Amino acid sequence: MNDLEINLDTAGTIIDKVTEFAVAYGFQILGSLIIFLIGLKLTSWAGAKTAQFALNRNIDQTLSVFIGNVMRILLLAMLVIITLGNFGISIAPLIALAGASAFGLTLAIQGPLSNYGAGLAIILTRPFIVGDTITVRRVSGVVEEITLAATVLTGEDREKITIPNKEIVGQIIVNSFDQRVVETRIAVAADTQIDAAVASLRDMIAAQINVCDEPQPQIGIHDFTYGGVVLGLRYWTPSQGYFQTRYAVNIAALAALRAAGCELLDNPIGVDAAALSADHENQLD
Repeated sequence: MNDLEINLDTAGTIIDKVTEFAVAYGFQILGSLIIFLIGLKLTSWAGAKTAQFALNRNIDQTLSVFIGNVMRILLLAMLVIITLGNFGISIAPLIALAGASAFGLTLAIQGPLSNYGAGLAIILTRPFIVGDTITVRRVSGVVEEITLAATVLTGEDREKITIPNKEIVGQIIVNSFDQRVVETRIAVAADTQIDAAVASLRDMIAAQINVCDEPQPQIGIHDFTYGGVVLGLRYWTPSQGYFQTRYAVNIAALAALRAAGCELLDNPIGVDAAALSADHENQLD
């Protein structure tokens, strides 16, 4: 019985302590938790409203989302500090611990952090925005999304291309915005009426609905070769339909030249085949 009485006394003491703690701090803890939960909702709402406000001010979408996220993080940090203060926890030791942990974590995840730093540089300097067509490191596509970690492109075949941001910063970036240039070379016989050939190509290109009016298409003599002349054709087309437009124009150009009585050279001599191949690869890139 003595052991039972001792256990009962111990249990009663614990219950008294818990009751005393609940009476003294229960409402404070409950209020702090309620304030924290409400604060979480408010920080998300404030971040979304900030991003929407930036968009309404004609600020780029990526930069607007970044500003909204920064606002949300700052408000969340303030909320955490207030909540810890309500619990009577001093944040000074936590700040020191966070600083030491951040130093070690930086060394451990140096690679991913470099992507975030590069992403921040892209967002702030804005060498390209969502909707632009860029070529970087021999990869081309339309920018669909810019995050701190990576930039997402959509290729001609609708493939998704994800490029780590550290692979973009410091590289040569070709930004053709929402258009791409098409360059075509056509070798015709030396006795061809060049004016008639150029006129037929101009009429043909003017009839193509997917060829942009600005910049204006350029047609002329690109080079000379033994036994003929190399005509050059340059025009701009929306990036999403680059190859479709290129192939359609090539078919129309062949038909227009044949209708004008122009003879095409089978094997033009004197034209640098390697240069032609490189030019074609550049178009694919």
